[in-house]
Amino acid sequence: MAIINILMITYTFFTRTKLIFTLILIGLIQQGLIAQEYGGSSDVRISDMVYGTLLTPEVPTSKIAIIIPGSGPTDRNGNQQMMRNNSLKLLAESLAKEGIASLRYDKRTLTLLKKNALQEERLDFNMFIEDAVATIDYVKQQGRFKELYVIGHEQGSLIGMVAAQRADVQGFISIAGSGQSIDQTIIHQIGLQMPDLKDKAIHAFSTLKKEGRVTDYSPALTSIFRPSVQPFMASWMQYDPKVEIGKLTIPTLIINGTNDIQTSKQEAILLQEGNSEATLAIIEGMNHVLRIIDGDDLENTKSYNNTKLPLAKELISTVAGFITTH
Repeated sequence: MAIINILMITYTFFTRTKLIFTLILIGLIQQGLIAQEYGGSSDVRISDMVYGTLLTPEVPTSKIAIIIPGSGPTDRNGNQQMMRNNSLKLLAESLAKEGIASLRYDKRTLTLLKKNALQEERLDFNMFIEDAVATIDYVKQQGRFKELYVIGHEQGSLIGMVAAQRADVQGFISIAGSGQSIDQTIIHQIGLQMPDLKDKAIHAFSTLKKEGRVTDYSPALTSIFRPSVQPFMASWMQYDPKVEIGKLTIPTLIINGTNDIQTSKQEAILLQEGNSEATLAIIEGMNHVLRIIDGDDLENTKSYNNTKLPLAKELISTVAGFITTH
């Protein structure tokens, strides 16, 4: 009987120990402190504000792409609440098939919304840059990947090119990134859509840039200059993409599609003017969510809410080829 009791106690001890060890191991993996096996996907916590997904290919690799999403409360997959197309998720999965790992993450604004803690007046564009740098540092601290590449989509392009200046990475890729500062971009759009307001917008932006705030703006421009958004806008417009990309001394690739109704191919050309060493790739038919569109603007817009459309093949081959050879 004593022997049986000893065996039962021993079994219980090892069972509980194994359970505790398993729980600890799961926790470490969730925090990204223990690397997953190749050919898998795991959620990681980069900071209190930044959460992402690490995706690795089936074969060992030293190369990883950090994917930065565009404007608004955009998640790691390239989606927003009313817009689901999985553009960045599909990009990550396509890169994995090419033997390239990736880490994509949610925008800080999305995290704040989920926590019911978003205070628009406290947002600063530099926070997004800091999040990108923190993500790069996170990957380096893991010690698993030796060659890091930054991919920025739309607003993420500017965030990425500034972050790439502050961290040691092997290359930078801009996809659908603007070649002008945000104030110039908005002024241009207003000039096309509401020409009577263009001069008023120029005046308001000029005041905001000089003084950090503006009060004498047209009520018709409230959505742009409301007091709560002014701090963010003022911090964002301090960065000129054409100037920032010129500061990069690493291999740089600039991509845009001919059917992008949000960022025209001219923006990509402007970016290359800022960095003549950069490679420019204009993909025929590709739109803002990285799909090939043959139809009209309605078909283009519908693709923003279609997760089944494949990504442009030329996009994948261009991005993968750049990372593989640099």
